[in-house]
Amino acid sequence: MSLLDVEDLSKRFGGVLALDGCSLSVPEGAVVGLIGPNGSGKTTLFNLVTGFAPPDSGSVTFQSRRIGGLRPDQVSRLGIGRTFQLVRIFPRLTALENLLVPVPRAGLRGLISGARSGQEAVQAWELLDFLGLARMAREPAGRLSFGQQKLLELGTVIMARARLVLLDEPAGGVNPVLLETIAGHIRELKAEGMTFLIVEHNIGFVTELCDSVVVLDHGRTIAAGAPDAVSSDPAVLDAYLGS
Repeated sequence: MSLLDVEDLSKRFGGVLALDGCSLSVPEGAVVGLIGPNGSGKTTLFNLVTGFAPPDSGSVTFQSRRIGGLRPDQVSRLGIGRTFQLVRIFPRLTALENLLVPVPRAGLRGLISGARSGQEAVQAWELLDFLGLARMAREPAGRLSFGQQKLLELGTVIMARARLVLLDEPAGGVNPVLLETIAGHIRELKAEGMTFLIVEHNIGFVTELCDSVVVLDHGRTIAAGAPDAVSSDPAVLDAYLGS
């Protein structure tokens, strides 16, 4: 059963056609990789799914509901969370406080007024422990390493209770040891029922982690299937290497 369906999605920015009739499906409970050369439309697709830009045509359906054109906060409330290529955290807040920001009863207003206790705080501590960040709980998030900040950003999505998580280059700039830690957490969260769509340039990471892979080139879907089959597809090799 598909959790997310994108059908014939197109988006133009001035004279640039960023997406050109792109289609893909993300089955519930799966980890799906989204790969393609630079400029193929991957981040644009994320922006259209999560409401950061409206589509020009086509449809985005989540849990059988059309969501194309909704605002980011509306999309988030439906159960879709995302991370970004450049990590978006609050560097002056502690790691613990960053995890409480997405919680409706806490949020920034609650933190300002001192709301750092209760069941949400317990869940945040448990999540920090799960992510291996408990010892950094009281540290300003800006002092964490880049890889730790990526883990913390993933934690904020989990705290927001997302059913579908869109990860934008989780391997970028992360050392191999921490990268395996991130992959392990994704596997555990998948086992608990979470669904992932991952944009990534690290093909080894995608091949080992993902159940299936979708390939974009010039804004169109040119291949989809098992990682091994996609990696040997002539159309995919041509897109990456040229004729």
